[in-house]
Amino acid sequence: MTQPKLHVKTGDKVKVITGKDKGKEGVILKAFPSKQRVLVEGVNIVKKHAKPSQDNPQGGIVNEEAPIHVSNVMPIDPKTGEPTRVGYKIEDGKKVRIAKKSGEPLDK
Repeated sequence: MTQPKLHVKTGDKVKVITGKDKGKEGVILKAFPSKQRVLVEGVNIVKKHAKPSQDNPQGGIVNEEAPIHVSNVMPIDPKTGEPTRVGYKIEDGKKVRIAKKSGEPLDK
């Protein structure tokens, strides 16, 4: 079975468009294509109980990001700073992701 494609990649700057963190912006830290989820910096913070370990001898309650569904985020247009849909264009024999609003390439 093939992996489903996501409209965003690790390192993309995205805006959350729905849910409890609506309006927040952040960078994608990790993508989980098989689960259709992404981990966004500073979004969907959950409290996790941690046992004492080598690198955390105290243990206790730790705040960390949890994955959110990929349909709840949109990439930010590099030109306008607004959320935009993603389009694809062939340039010099390469497939490039572009912002639908401005036509600017999303890949650096």
